Amino acid sequence: MRILITGGAGFIGSHLAEAYLKQGDEVYVIDDLSTGSLDNLAHLQANEEYAKRLFVHVDTILNHDILLQMIGTCDVVFHMAAAVGVQYILDNPLRSIRINIRGTEMVLDLCAKFKKKVLIASSSEVYGKHLHAPLVETDNIIYGPSSKFRWSYAASKLMDEFTALAHHRENGLEAIVVRFFNTVGPRQTGTYGMVIPRLVSQALTGKDLTVYGDGEQSRTFTYVEDVVKAVMLLVKHPEAAGEVFNIGGVEEISIKDLAYKIVEKVGSSSQVKLIPYEEAFPADFEDMQRRLPSIEKLKNLTGYAPTTDLNAILDKVIEFFRNKK
Repeated sequence: MRILITGGAGFIGSHLAEAYLKQGDEVYVIDDLSTGSLDNLAHLQANEEYAKRLFVHVDTILNHDILLQMIGTCDVVFHMAAAVGVQYILDNPLRSIRINIRGTEMVLDLCAKFKKKVLIASSSEVYGKHLHAPLVETDNIIYGPSSKFRWSYAASKLMDEFTALAHHRENGLEAIVVRFFNTVGPRQTGTYGMVIPRLVSQALTGKDLTVYGDGEQSRTFTYVEDVVKAVMLLVKHPEAAGEVFNIGGVEEISIKDLAYKIVEKVGSSSQVKLIPYEEAFPADFEDMQRRLPSIEKLKNLTGYAPTTDLNAILDKVIEFFRNKK
């Protein structure tokens, strides 16, 4: 089978590429390297067996001719290319909107043209300001004002979902939407606001662990290999098309408690330092206090459940950063 992964040099995309190469498939990657890195694929390109079946194009998904050729060639498309990370989105709001909306529209139009199954990577951000838990795929959406650019990412990903589902309804496109909740693992960096790699890196270098606000905001975290397993199960399931699925962890923890847990695991002398949001982010930033997914829909359809708990996730990330030295 030929697999196309847009954003395949990114964190999740590179792990997905590896899983399909291990399975014996051909993998095609397109990535503009704005947040991805060829380093994430270097170990795959160095593998003689994998290198024969891995085809990497450094280009934007807004290049229609390249996208046309690649989608026409492949059997299944994983659309992972997107602006990622709170900091990147606040720094590059217009580029983020263009990539997320125009890029996804182009991918979906071409998948419909060639009748190719496509999985669209969305985000837990689409839920907005909900405080209740767990979050269910049919929940209403609550956003802040357009002056808060944090919500531009959420709105753009929601438009991606609407477009995918509209293609399914009007054109019969086998489109699947997944909402990722804080995926973590090796090869992820803290550069764009990803909290666990940032805190682990700070702890290992003896710096203060910076936690924003009062630290009581809570999240769940999912190991990247569990996420890869989930999306691979979904694209194989005939009843997944036209549906939206949460993919996330089940252990809720406050960011402050997460920081202390990392300090303890690393054996660091670092301190946990609370920083007010207004000192860390522009005035148009707004955070969500709680984000816990229901994964019942995914489990009921595919039998999936995450197998890597938070302690194991942290151990793996800490080991990765220690080995990078």
